[in-house]
Amino acid sequence: MSAHTHHAIDYLEFSVTDLSAAKAFYAAAFGWRFNDYGPGYAGIQGEGREVGGLSVTPVVTKGGPLVVLFSTDLEASLRAVQAAGGTVLKAPYSFPGGRRFHFSDPSGNELAVWSER
Repeated sequence: MSAHTHHAIDYLEFSVTDLSAAKAFYAAAFGWRFNDYGPGYAGIQGEGREVGGLSVTPVVTKGGPLVVLFSTDLEASLRAVQAAGGTVLKAPYSFPGGRRFHFSDPSGNELAVWSER
């Protein structure tokens, strides 16, 4: 059985301007552990799997973390988002561990959907 559920909230991605400072803060405040993927990204380790990440950006915008949903069929989810009136902000792209795309809902909230393939 997969540790991921189709179309469930699966991952939260926090934008940060200083990765080292953010890691130090969350480790000290909450005991979070990290998996470094390079100078611009660190995964947040949860029980048995990664549950979120810290992503370096030049400016952190208001609105909170990026909500990432899981999909067993990324292309079908992309079509469903478009058919429902969502706007694709980043077309599907590969990253270590799978593929994902970003979209905005009708209110302008940005979310992402990822798949293992």
